[in-house]
Amino acid sequence: MSVLRTKPIKDVVAQGNADGSDGTPGLKRRLGARDLTGFGIGIVIGTGIFTLTGIEARDSAGPGVVISFAIAGAVALLAALCYAELASSVPTAGSAYTYAYATMGEIVAWIIGWDLLLEFALGAAVVARGWSGYLAELFGLPSTWFAEEGSVVNVGAIGIVLLLGVVAIVGIRESARITNLLVLVKVGICVFVVVAGLFFVKAANLTPFIPPAEPAGAGDDGIKQPVTQALFGLEPSVFGFVGVLTAAAVVFFAYTGFEAVANLGEETRRPKRDLTLGLFGTLLISTTLYIAVSLVVVGMVPYTEIDRGAPIAAAFNAVGAGWAGVLVSIAAVAGLTSVILVDLVAMGRIGFAISRDGLLPPAVAKIHPRWGTPYRISAVMTVAVALLAGFLPLSALADLVSIGALCAFMIVSIAVPILRRKRPDLERPFRVPFSPVLPIFTALACLYLTLNLSVETWIRFLVWMALGGVVYFCYGYRRNRLAVQEAEERAKEPASA
Repeated sequence: MSVLRTKPIKDVVAQGNADGSDGTPGLKRRLGARDLTGFGIGIVIGTGIFTLTGIEARDSAGPGVVISFAIAGAVALLAALCYAELASSVPTAGSAYTYAYATMGEIVAWIIGWDLLLEFALGAAVVARGWSGYLAELFGLPSTWFAEEGSVVNVGAIGIVLLLGVVAIVGIRESARITNLLVLVKVGICVFVVVAGLFFVKAANLTPFIPPAEPAGAGDDGIKQPVTQALFGLEPSVFGFVGVLTAAAVVFFAYTGFEAVANLGEETRRPKRDLTLGLFGTLLISTTLYIAVSLVVVGMVPYTEIDRGAPIAAAFNAVGAGWAGVLVSIAAVAGLTSVILVDLVAMGRIGFAISRDGLLPPAVAKIHPRWGTPYRISAVMTVAVALLAGFLPLSALADLVSIGALCAFMIVSIAVPILRRKRPDLERPFRVPFSPVLPIFTALACLYLTLNLSVETWIRFLVWMALGGVVYFCYGYRRNRLAVQEAEERAKEPASA
């Protein structure tokens, strides 16, 4: 049996079009383009806009963090082009995992599926702790149980994950309604931040826009430094254009998750049209807001004085508009709530796709006959995220979310020209322009951003991948659907001879 066996496209399409006529409940098609855009914005606009702006402006890029958001957004948009072609051609749960299975082989699909589970689980856990911290700030709750850092058991993070896990299990329509409401709140307040903040912007705070490079602190060498600096023996440094690129790799965390839209292909009423609209609508709106908000924040306060934890609220406090900080905190709670919810929904669909193929126990892929959701795998994932969020300080692991997403984007970009070669007859409602040049360029851009993450992040990522390899070879390699089919065919050969 080969680890590079591929899943036939006809099987992928058949699974995506399952209507329950065989007696097995399928996912319910209840979403439109507006719902998909809501899910996308719901997961993208969150931690990036409320915390990463301050951290990266102060530590790496200065006002140049605006360029960092633009670079990360451009790479995400290129990846979205590739996602749009595959998602509109083969609408299915699992997105990058399924595309890899159909083009590059089983082992690649497993790696990317395992990678995506890490991305969404850590993303949800990190954001849940941030949500708990903002809630404590709003209502003066005890830091022992609610602080993002230093809490013994983060009760707030556990509570919000379990609550939203129930919403994700009960139904996709309910999840969409709650997400759309939260998106309206946070987008409205983000627009307010831009409009109100413009009155306090000072040109002096934007000069120099890219501060000159300077040596990094003692804690930023060794495994803390970016891979590019370690590989080429460069002196560890911050700021300058190197700092802008380093910040771009980190703030890419802000864009991770838009691929959750592609995971909802089997629950979209008109997937060939609406998936493309949802992907592009998400990134265009989110990138515009990220650039505008980060520009206003670095213009209101000198980058050396920006607060790392709550940069937007602190910026308004610094200019004497503390009342606006309350609105920002409300937006942060709404924004982070929607991120957690969409993360949990996406994890359920990825786990469902992997289990349906037999790479994980198929029993956990069961669809609830009434709710139409993969309730078992969603419940397992919810409990796992709640435990991570409650007991582990995950801020140091947030970069793993970025590297996970970037690796998924590389695989999707490479899958586009491979699938065109293997299935030129496949209907493609959306086609990536200038293929294969643009998909290859997108994959290389993603690779370059991963090399701007720290050596420490790469080590942690490789450890997680090694653990995934153990799970695959101990279970999925021989028990998945394709392996079982191959074994049955071989068993019939002697009898027919």
